[in-house]
Amino acid sequence: MEKEGEKFYRSQADKNKKNGLYVIFTALADDEKNHADILSGFSKDNSIVLSDSNLSGSGGVFKDYLKNDIKQESGQLDTYREALVKEQESIDLYRSFLDKSNDIRDTKLFGYLIEQEEMHYSTIEDIIFHLDKAESWVESPEFGVREEY
Repeated sequence: MEKEGEKFYRSQADKNKKNGLYVIFTALADDEKNHADILSGFSKDNSIVLSDSNLSGSGGVFKDYLKNDIKQESGQLDTYREALVKEQESIDLYRSFLDKSNDIRDTKLFGYLIEQEEMHYSTIEDIIFHLDKAESWVESPEFGVREEY
């Protein structure tokens, strides 16, 4: 599942080489590769080496990476919605493993992976929100209420 996620995010990075989404999708792909490596090490010799996400930043993904440089290709919103489904599947899978776990190392590993996948879910959700808002948000500049970010 993690390897499929890496492949998906690398393909999205390739599609967004000319805008700020490239950095985000590359970071997501690197995170998924890291997760696969962690799981591989754990299954081979029961070792766990956890690291921070490549998306860990102080101001959120849009403040830290995009700087108003977000664009979309036709049909990408559906692709990002599909990514949400995949991230949720990962969260659900790791949560089921966590619920069955009796070992502190398993608990640590699956808790970490859930946290990471929830961060990915939130990131994709933010991308969808901003792209969708750009597509559908029409308002009067004089009277419109704007959200603060």
